[in-house]
Amino acid sequence: MARLTRAETQERNRAKVLAAARAEFAERGFREAKIDDIADRAELTRGAVYSNFPGKRALYFAVLADLAERVPVAAPEEPALTVREALAELARAWVTRLPLATEDERQPSRLSMHLIPEILADEVTRRPYAQLMQLNAVLIGLAMERLRPPKEPDGRLVRLAESVLTVLQGATQLSAAAPGFVDPFNVIRVCEQLAGLDLGDRWAPAPLRPRVRETAEPWSPPPGAIDAVGGGPARPERDGVVAVLGLHRLSAAEDAVRAAPADAEVTAVVATGAPKELLPLARLVIAEVSTCLRQAFPRQAWPRLRVVYDESGALAAAAGVTEPGDDTEVALRVRSGRIVVRAEGYGAAHAAARHP
Repeated sequence: MARLTRAETQERNRAKVLAAARAEFAERGFREAKIDDIADRAELTRGAVYSNFPGKRALYFAVLADLAERVPVAAPEEPALTVREALAELARAWVTRLPLATEDERQPSRLSMHLIPEILADEVTRRPYAQLMQLNAVLIGLAMERLRPPKEPDGRLVRLAESVLTVLQGATQLSAAAPGFVDPFNVIRVCEQLAGLDLGDRWAPAPLRPRVRETAEPWSPPPGAIDAVGGGPARPERDGVVAVLGLHRLSAAEDAVRAAPADAEVTAVVATGAPKELLPLARLVIAEVSTCLRQAFPRQAWPRLRVVYDESGALAAAAGVTEPGDDTEVALRVRSGRIVVRAEGYGAAHAAARHP
């Protein structure tokens, strides 16, 4: 039998650790689970666990992210034609994942009951989580706008999406804290009714002044980038805008979409200074919404925004960002395989997208 390469061995060990952690969390709960016991289940050393994950919280995020990304996604039998129909389907897809009142707290469906307390316990996770939720609202809002374009040129439906997420996230938390209190059918009906709200939402980019320069650099991003929203290839090599955004700057992705020409590809590259700890959280939060969005909205209504996780940093490096951090905002305008505009600093996504 051929020997595994170092990369293959690392990937195999990582998979064993995740499987062992999932079993340990399900059996003992997140609070009582111990790294040593997870290592024993995986038949690995404690050091092998820490070589893949910096701690139990990061491992918990990774387990939940894997589960969220593996949720089967079925195309809608009858594609939604209205925002009301789409929100009903979105809520229906969401509530099917809620734990039943009769389930024990050790059941797999209750694995995420400690997620919010873990996020709230540390500023390192709270601030990225707020931006991830904002990005989810942007994704849903953009999808709704393709079904019901706003009447005003600067109108948008992101605040409506925020209201929907408030209902859905509230249902999730109450299902864990007060089993039996949440009626899934009421959640669906509420989200349907929200479709009629007019919140007077307008898009107004902040008056930021990033550094912008025209250039003619070659653009050769690494192949294989996957779009976390649509599930297919991201193709950042195409003409359009590529924004490398730290976890504190994710809302800037909306600026790129709003300011870019209608036919331009827009790719948000999610970066962080702590990829092993925080990218699993990003994967989890975005997957919770994107899997429901793909079930609720017809493909032609999916948002014109690709989201890519840059775990290795290779995509950021190709964009000239050698040490991405959570406050990074660097955007490129790409045309015919070359970078024609580079913008850096807060407001870069908007500046690169609107540059003629």
